[in-house]
Amino acid sequence: MWRLLLAVGLCVLPAVEALAQNSFKLSRRAPDVERWIKSAFARGRVPPFSFVYDGQSSASFIRSWTYQAVRHGRTAPGQVAYTFTYTHPQDGLRVSCDVTGYPDYGSVDWILRVENTGTTDSRPLQQVQAIDLSLRYGRPGRFLMNYLEGNQISPADFQPRQITLPTGQPVGMSPEGGRSSQGKYTPFFCITSPQGGGVVLSIGWTGNWLAEVCAQSDREVSLVAGQKRISLYLHPSEQIRTPRINLMFWEGQDYLDGTNQFRRLVLAHNSRRVDGQVAWYPFSTGFNYHEPQPMQEYSCLTRQYAIAMVKRNYRFGIRPDVFWLDAGWHQDAGDYQYGRNWANTTGNWTVDTTRFGHTLRPIADEIHRHGAKFMVWFEPERVVDGTQWAVEHFDWMLRHPKGGDWLLFNLANREACDWLCRYYGDMIARNGIDYYRQDCNIEPEKYWEANDEPGREGLTEIRYIEGLYRFWDYLLQRFPQLLIDNCASGGRRIDWETMGRSAPLWQSDYYHYYATEGLQTQNYGLNLFVPFHGTGVVTADAYAARSSYSSAMVCHWKLTTKQTNLETVHRCIDEYQSVRPYYIEDYYPLTGSNTATDANSWMAYQLHRRSDGTGIVVAFRRPECQDSTTVVRLRGLREGGSYELVNADTGETTVCTGRSLSDGLVLRLGTPRSSLLFRYKEVGQQSSF
Repeated sequence: MWRLLLAVGLCVLPAVEALAQNSFKLSRRAPDVERWIKSAFARGRVPPFSFVYDGQSSASFIRSWTYQAVRHGRTAPGQVAYTFTYTHPQDGLRVSCDVTGYPDYGSVDWILRVENTGTTDSRPLQQVQAIDLSLRYGRPGRFLMNYLEGNQISPADFQPRQITLPTGQPVGMSPEGGRSSQGKYTPFFCITSPQGGGVVLSIGWTGNWLAEVCAQSDREVSLVAGQKRISLYLHPSEQIRTPRINLMFWEGQDYLDGTNQFRRLVLAHNSRRVDGQVAWYPFSTGFNYHEPQPMQEYSCLTRQYAIAMVKRNYRFGIRPDVFWLDAGWHQDAGDYQYGRNWANTTGNWTVDTTRFGHTLRPIADEIHRHGAKFMVWFEPERVVDGTQWAVEHFDWMLRHPKGGDWLLFNLANREACDWLCRYYGDMIARNGIDYYRQDCNIEPEKYWEANDEPGREGLTEIRYIEGLYRFWDYLLQRFPQLLIDNCASGGRRIDWETMGRSAPLWQSDYYHYYATEGLQTQNYGLNLFVPFHGTGVVTADAYAARSSYSSAMVCHWKLTTKQTNLETVHRCIDEYQSVRPYYIEDYYPLTGSNTATDANSWMAYQLHRRSDGTGIVVAFRRPECQDSTTVVRLRGLREGGSYELVNADTGETTVCTGRSLSDGLVLRLGTPRSSLLFRYKEVGQQSSF
């Protein structure tokens, strides 16, 4: 497999210096993004992607194809945009690469579109790699890669990992089941070079992506990524897209310089915006999870009970941003006499008339009367055989090759997707729904594979993913204030494409087992790459509540039981709201990644606001930990600065220099299963520095 070769030198060079046909040098500093784009996609060069066409690698022929480059003059602030087009001179196969640069963040983003402009079927197209390049550095040494485990509903969900790339041995990574962050990997990789600095590679494909990272030598690393399974031909006028690629160059000696730059990039250019501002995802509460009894989830919920719970929250001074109505509101989901529940009735997407009448609007009106928003759960893709949709839209269902009662709503079908857009859009409007929660408790991979046409492997997946994005984009455009909660049995669809449209507010179903340390691990890892995410909290003691702190949170405190202490609840809410803004600032894990799942260890992290020198430190002494102290080294502080630290639990205040805090801060907790939270601020300059 051919790869574009980029060389990164040690000496100070011009921003881009062409050396040979397939390689060029960059200065030691991160490259000028626009010059990098113009050089990497220049006429006569092999671009940083590849494919096999009619059995031949694109590297062997693409320079002979008709080439066109267009710079787009009207772009959003902080962006540059180009389209590079490569067209086969005889049969008309056209490959277009839409490239966006974010110069302030050292980032280049691109997506390939392949179209058959000819009059007959194209020849076979295979091994389409949306990125295929190598980076060469001037100093020899080892390459490190930091990444996150995916979601497997386990204690290790989103555990951060660091590996040394073995020379000459490619590290292959992909998700499981057709959901982009299910399995052992999420599609975000931070590579540190031997000379410091490096790149962050992120992939936008909410299906089966495949990435391969390899240290080709002690100076060179290669990056390859694309759709895992693709071998097809295109009919005349037919077009497909590939996974979206974001490549971000970063400077520094530590991978956390790279991940924090990436977090800032996400906030600036790949987050949902409402009224021109980055949208905050909510602090939420539900309707007494698993109550009223005896049904599971919310299957016994009624209109009257829901309205009463809204009033009860406000009666006791609890004012969330959002009231969250989860699974179990739809038709037949509460029919306990016949064993029906939310899980075996998806496909009946009308409001349960027995419990709610014909609409959720009265619940929405009560919520809106108090100034909050209403979020409702849906699961359009998993349709149970025998339900309304399965019967009325039989031809829109994909079936598993081994049979079964679960069908997949065919978003690859344009007519079906357009119908879904209108149907759900109208439901949102009629029922007064503000935020849309989409679950996906089905692995689509085998359904896609079983429904590919002969010789067109991977096409169903492509059309399905295109349909998913079209559906979400329709909702976001129709409802400009809408936020989407992206759930797929928890956070199993987190990638570069979904991040720009949504956030995972229920990041793992491992939460169901109330494993508090698992929630700590999830947040500890996801914070590295994903600024907006959330999970739930059931008990309001400081240890449990702080374990769930992130930029969003949902509270499941049962306000109808005497075990719930309202004073503790309010203390938790007040503390959370006071520290919540820091969760989109720079993030530093302080206790490493190797012990992230250990019950006998400490876990601590820091969030630092560069603009004013303030921040927080959150730490946990886990249940089996025998050590009453640990030492952490804070980051991002000015050595010559003086910082005031306040213990949120005791009120104790100390003043330390930035240098001493960077050398080591002793954290102390007297008992296992306990936590602490420090707030700090810069209060002056030390004259000795």
